[in-house]
Amino acid sequence: MSQLVLVTGVSGFIGAHVAASLLRAGYRVRGTVRSRAKAEQTAAALSSAGLDASAIEFVEADLTHDAGWREAASGVDFVQHIASPFPIRQPRDREALTPAAREGALRVIRASGAAKRIVMTSSMVAMMYRAGRPARLHVTEQDWTDPEWNVLSPYIVSKTRAERAAWEELKAEGAADRLVTVNPGFVLGPALTRDTNTSLQVIEMMLKGAYPAMPPVFFPVVDVRDLADVHVAAMTAPEAAGRRLIAAGETLSMQDMARILKQEMPAQSGKVPTGALPAFAVRMLANFDPAVRTILADLGTVPIAEAGYTSAITGVRFRGARESVIATAQSLAA
Repeated sequence: MSQLVLVTGVSGFIGAHVAASLLRAGYRVRGTVRSRAKAEQTAAALSSAGLDASAIEFVEADLTHDAGWREAASGVDFVQHIASPFPIRQPRDREALTPAAREGALRVIRASGAAKRIVMTSSMVAMMYRAGRPARLHVTEQDWTDPEWNVLSPYIVSKTRAERAAWEELKAEGAADRLVTVNPGFVLGPALTRDTNTSLQVIEMMLKGAYPAMPPVFFPVVDVRDLADVHVAAMTAPEAAGRRLIAAGETLSMQDMARILKQEMPAQSGKVPTGALPAFAVRMLANFDPAVRTILADLGTVPIAEAGYTSAITGVRFRGARESVIATAQSLAA
């Protein structure tokens, strides 16, 4: 019988792609959802993608409660912990998202004692932010965000604290080599389900002309299809044990993304602004718009993902960011 993998948050943008990649590789999948309706939608989406949905089972479990996690992890060979809160309009309390992210990660880890390896979706945001960083920042596996830096959004704080807690938990057990974190950049690409992530919502807001110009911020981009393949390879690659795998390719500005949409999606991009919004205007808007407030920490720095080692370990070569932007827009249009 094929090996069984637990995927938390399987109905989400990344979770559904990881499940699809696992099914293609011949694994059985057990996915956690918060409702049966999500399970039905996810099974239908995977079937529509030409995958055998009979090889996936669903269990209900919530990161904020203990119930269901022991049962969810029972008998699994590997764990893919992907679920984490990421609202585009975030609360003012910078620690508001931390309990669900940190305690949720610990619940999954503690329930997964028999699993050979736990792959946890962290983020490059757990690496990129600290006071005094250079204007051109080369992000490496050794870098950590300072969660006390007061300009950080609740999401950045939560991802940093959750990843730190996961490493501390397994190091205390002498089992750090059972953990691999995957730290993606700005995740784009086609959606399998109707659950989209915040990155896709940013492209959707561009297409709708939600803002008059683009803020001067830059993000390393990763396609969700490549990201899913990194997750799957990280389960069994010997060199991945105990590592933080940066998953991102080239860096684009939001203005670059807008220009690509204008060039490649003329029927859908009539409202896309391509002008630049000055940094001082972004800071002013942030006083009134919670979505703008989330990018304050990104002003003034161009992050470059040093991810060559991830490709060497997993065999995944990251596709061009332009392809991912176009695929995102096409998926949203569909």
